[in-house]
Amino acid sequence: MSAAASPLLTGSGLPTGSADIRLVVTDMDGTLLDDAKRIPPGLWETLAELRRRGVLFSPASGRQYATLAREFAEVAEGMVFIAENGTYVVRDGVELSSDPLEPGVAARVVHAVRQLVAGGVDVGAVVCGKRSAYVERSDEAFLAEVRKYYVEHRVVEDVTALDDDVIKVALFDFGSAAHTTAPALESFAATYQVVVSGEHWVDVMNRAANKGTALRRLQRDLGITPAQTMVFGDYLNDLEMLDAAEWSFAMANAHPDVIARARHLAPSNNDNGVLRTVARVLNL
Repeated sequence: MSAAASPLLTGSGLPTGSADIRLVVTDMDGTLLDDAKRIPPGLWETLAELRRRGVLFSPASGRQYATLAREFAEVAEGMVFIAENGTYVVRDGVELSSDPLEPGVAARVVHAVRQLVAGGVDVGAVVCGKRSAYVERSDEAFLAEVRKYYVEHRVVEDVTALDDDVIKVALFDFGSAAHTTAPALESFAATYQVVVSGEHWVDVMNRAANKGTALRRLQRDLGITPAQTMVFGDYLNDLEMLDAAEWSFAMANAHPDVIARARHLAPSNNDNGVLRTVARVLNL
């Protein structure tokens, strides 16, 4: 955390009721959700109050749009979903922006994964299209991890032969993604973005695709400034998003690089840090 950053909200330091916030954007896993992947208590009441005040709430996640839409089904009307780490942004079922990979890129990534598997690495690829996610592995251990983030997924014989716009390739490593899978994809890093999005996940996307790029585009389209934007994150795929908001918060449980990048520090995801912070800053 920078020298100018505020202390944890359990202490003093943040003003209350003084911020003109128009947009609240939060990561999901490790940020809004607790470690058991549960919705925090009071979320629906908070969202209703934000809507009453004209404040837009936007989940920003590596999860697919279908998964996010299901999670927020009862309150999804008018909500903007920044899905697939910013590569697919949707509001009321209408695409606002997307950043598909060039044809053939996903196939090259999948071939690299197949080589890892042949070498004994326990890893699987999820090819993320606009309509669905696609996998070749059908073992229950792998599919159980896929279901957490991709409610719309299909097991196919060959994920390199798809009729869908591919926006991301996500790789799940049962070991350490940062130490095994990510280094093996180094050849892609010169042209594409290879980001470790969790302990076991690595995402391959277009170079300019990230949550921050999607957020800045959304701010521009809605006429909302960084000073009117509040953002919460915990992992490396949230860094650019934090840069797009003056009210940027790292969770107390966040990666050290995220804490260093954010302006403020919020209580952890297990302490309902997002909602507690929103309530305090907006004087809910």
